[in-house]
Amino acid sequence: VQLQASGGGSVQAGGSLRVSCEDSGRTSSTYNMGWFRRALGKDRERVAVINSAGGRTYVADAVRGRFTISRGNGKNTVYLQMNNLKPEDTAVYYCAAARSWKSIMVLGTEYDYWGQGTQVTVSS
Repeated sequence: VQLQASGGGSVQAGGSLRVSCEDSGRTSSTYNMGWFRRALGKDRERVAVINSAGGRTYVADAVRGRFTISRGNGKNTVYLQMNNLKPEDTAVYYCAAARSWKSIMVLGTEYDYWGQGTQVTVSS
């Protein structure tokens, strides 16, 4: 699994961005995928998670109704569609892959693979 995040940028409040996470190793189709973010001076925050089949998702309260996580048809790419962006969404966004849904969602264990981050900046 080799994750590469892209699609970040700068946008005004109320705007939209879509960030993508592609697995160049093309082995992540059986993995559960998550998006995280870390704002300057703050702890890492889980944003959204999708299971390997793409039929089960989790979205954090802070972004529910504005962000949507999905998988591409080949399941090796994961997207985070971000609408109605707010200045507090400004952060570096990271994607990650995990073998077990239960481990990450119930037991709180670490993900198995991480990609590099992509910066999202929202101005007021």
